[in-house]
Amino acid sequence: MGLFGSSKEESTISKKIRPTVIRTENVAKELVELATKNNINTSSLDFTILEVQTYKRTCKAEQAKEEVEWEEIYKDEIYKLDDVTSILNPEFQIKQVYEIEIFSKDSDNDMFRDFHAAVGANATKCKVFLSIKEGSKVNSSPEFEEDFLNYINKSKVRAGILINIFDEMLDEVVSKISALAKVDESLNYEKNENILISEAYEPMQTIDDDLILHFEHKKEAGENDRVDHSSRGFIKSVLKDDILIEYIKAKKGKAGRNCRGEFMEPREPEITQEPTFTVDETIKMVDKPDNIQYIAKENGYISLDGTVYTIKSEMDVESIDFKTTGSITSGLDSDVTLSVKENDAQKDAIGNGMSVEVSEIDINGNVGPNAKVHARRATVQGQTHGSSEIRADDLTINVHKGLAIGDKIKITRLEHGTAIGKEIEVEQAMGGDIRAKDIKIGLCTSHVEATASRLIEISKLQGSENIFTIDPLLQKEKRSGLNENQVEISELQISIRDITKEVDKYKKLIKDNTVAYNDVKKKLIHYKKNGIKMPAAFINKYKQFQKMQEHLESIKEEKNVKDSKLSLLSTQTATFQDNILDARIINRDRWVGHNELVFKLVDPPIELRFNPLEGSDSEVFALVENSDGQYEIRAIIE
Repeated sequence: MGLFGSSKEESTISKKIRPTVIRTENVAKELVELATKNNINTSSLDFTILEVQTYKRTCKAEQAKEEVEWEEIYKDEIYKLDDVTSILNPEFQIKQVYEIEIFSKDSDNDMFRDFHAAVGANATKCKVFLSIKEGSKVNSSPEFEEDFLNYINKSKVRAGILINIFDEMLDEVVSKISALAKVDESLNYEKNENILISEAYEPMQTIDDDLILHFEHKKEAGENDRVDHSSRGFIKSVLKDDILIEYIKAKKGKAGRNCRGEFMEPREPEITQEPTFTVDETIKMVDKPDNIQYIAKENGYISLDGTVYTIKSEMDVESIDFKTTGSITSGLDSDVTLSVKENDAQKDAIGNGMSVEVSEIDINGNVGPNAKVHARRATVQGQTHGSSEIRADDLTINVHKGLAIGDKIKITRLEHGTAIGKEIEVEQAMGGDIRAKDIKIGLCTSHVEATASRLIEISKLQGSENIFTIDPLLQKEKRSGLNENQVEISELQISIRDITKEVDKYKKLIKDNTVAYNDVKKKLIHYKKNGIKMPAAFINKYKQFQKMQEHLESIKEEKNVKDSKLSLLSTQTATFQDNILDARIINRDRWVGHNELVFKLVDPPIELRFNPLEGSDSEVFALVENSDGQYEIRAIIE
């Protein structure tokens, strides 16, 4: 059965047909029908274009197509068709009739048998390309240019693409490729290549109207970003000049005609999204030819009151939690002021895990566990949970147990929380960690760690086991600055040491060779004076000595520059040290219990510790330098 099947396949492939001449508008259809009739593969057929006839007619809508005669356009008049007025006339029609001779393909004598290319087009068939596959090759011949043009035209006709129309670039394409083939005697394509061979009139797509609510668009979570499921978009924050809403006006597209000669009429646009809302004076409307833009005139959040969009800056909410509002993020620069009304001591005004970011916020009640609040100004009239975090430039908290970060912080009662800022005032400190430039504590009980870079002042002390520290490098930028300073100083010291060695080396070389140099110099002057040719060896020695002198001056100058820079950096390091000498720890009350004062030196990096005597009245402590040049913590007069 297998042998019989193979024999039948071979006979099908090898079967020849008699050359057949056909007139047709559809070459591909004729090839398929002839192949089917003779029980052979279409790929085994080839054809020659004997004649091309181009016809046109203008058929008005009220006329029956069969009543309108086709008018032939002769080859030398085809260029007249390339006229937008007629080509884009929907009543205009064009077609081609081809007289071809079909015959069995002779692969052995086919010069393009190893040239693998196909005619392809974009979706509208308005641009047609010759796609040549990687590895294609063809040898040159005396009539290569004509053969190659025929090859392309046959491919176009087979694909239903008109020839001699919309293909003004084809002659140049064929000419360039033929020139390459003649120079190299063959063509070899090492990669795929697409060449434009026809271009008609691309239609412009119809645009339906659309309404885009830009203010509702959120940043898409990236591949590595975590999706915040707590965010409800409760507040749609906006900034001045933001485009809030955009109405895209409907627009009918423009007609086109493709490389098959088909007219492409655009559809009528659909209008379904026309605005049914209005805006107030906080939003401006800009009417443009293609769209209408609604633009914010101020910062805040957008609100729809009935059918009117407006921008507001203040909002009252009962509470912020996962079920109702979700997290609220309007941005620090949004000018949104949020007031959270919940003040029940048994409930959280800011719920578990919620995040809030607004310009200003007033919280009447408590901030729950794992909650985060970020604002320019914030007040918390209740208490903060130990795992909460509040950040604000200007921050006021009643009872604080969590983390507070800001510039200016006021806390009524600190209960083992952490406060980090520039200026911090605490009325009652009942354990906790305070870090700032200046710290003022009204009543200090026990287990408080206060670290400042300039001042710690206590009005009343009622406890012990407190640690008060002065650290001039408390702020990260200062610590980073000192580290960079010290690294640069170390590098300069090494560089100066190496340059000093080189300076000493060249000074010795010049000193040891000065006598010989002067002797050579005298001889060269004598030779020049008497017109005697100067020996090359003398000239080279003279130039070498001069280069040594020039190099010495150069490295001496480099050493001076680096010495000056080292001096400046050393002064800067000393400035860090000077800061600690101006710092003070002040206790306006008597010292009770065990408390420790710590001053951290910069250079050398050591800590000095001191325990004030219980019951002593010493108020102001500072770091001073004694007669032996050593530093010590000492009570001073304010």
